[in-house]
Amino acid sequence: MSEDGSIAIEVDDLHKSYGELEAVKGVSFEVRAGETFGFLGPNGAGKSTTISMLCTLIRPTSGKALVAGYDVVADQAEVRKRIGLVFQDTTLDDYLTAEENLRFHAELYGVPRADVNARLQVVMEMVGLWDRRSGLVRTFSGGMKRRLEIARGLLHSPRVLFLDEPTVGLDPQTRSHIWAYINQLRKSESITMFLTTHYMDEAEHCDRIAIIDDGKIVVMDTPEALKASVGKDRVEIRTDDTAAAIASLQERFGLQATVSEGAVTFYVARGEEFVPQLFANFDQPILSVAIFRPSLDDVFMTYTGRTIRDAEASLTERNASRPWMRAQRGRR
Repeated sequence: MSEDGSIAIEVDDLHKSYGELEAVKGVSFEVRAGETFGFLGPNGAGKSTTISMLCTLIRPTSGKALVAGYDVVADQAEVRKRIGLVFQDTTLDDYLTAEENLRFHAELYGVPRADVNARLQVVMEMVGLWDRRSGLVRTFSGGMKRRLEIARGLLHSPRVLFLDEPTVGLDPQTRSHIWAYINQLRKSESITMFLTTHYMDEAEHCDRIAIIDDGKIVVMDTPEALKASVGKDRVEIRTDDTAAAIASLQERFGLQATVSEGAVTFYVARGEEFVPQLFANFDQPILSVAIFRPSLDDVFMTYTGRTIRDAEASLTERNASRPWMRAQRGRR
């Protein structure tokens, strides 16, 4: 966050509709300068649609948004000068070298020619690609391409960098490396970052998170505050009879439990203190027990009543039954 507490992004009652499909349903929030702000939600929740409106790629149906102090509808050119954008899908030219891709971007954004060489080296070293600057992009791995796109998004020194699902489709090790570069970027560049993700572990990197579901923001705070708001630990036990275990938890402790991947799951305050009571008063053998502190998965479940995986599955089912909506989503 900047010392003066200035606002980098201001959004007020933003809507976007495609015919009968309302993709974004009146979201409002602010992002402070220097902050890393995350939009967390399942695929199809409205994350990419929101980021596209903020980047002037699509026009809002109604509402207002300011980025770096400029209106995304009335001042599109001024907004574009001040933002960088890393898309979900690569937009690099595979037939150019890494350096040629960045020089083309510098020309488009009017980076002074006297500054291009130095700036190009800074951003490519930042993402670990300076030694591959002469390599053709078509020879790069998916992770290398994503790193190059981050470098390109930073080349013109934007005030706000938008990252739309920055590690989607990458393997866990490459995702970890990408986040190492992003966290390094936070330290080396004075920049505001706005990212969308459906990965819970990525959201942990953010200063604040807005959880979005079905086009609406359901809760917004720091990761730690959101987890603290759940207030209970998740306990998973395994027994020979899950149905009997669920009934016993309800009867003896007044707890509601569910079954997930073979484990009986329930939530209690101070789980480590509850487990001894469980063993002392349970009427069947417990094969194993695990206690988990509240996670962002638990936060999503608490505020939406379902997991992100369930939310994405239900969206897939809805779109399969309504082909016209699937076609509209392709434009989101």
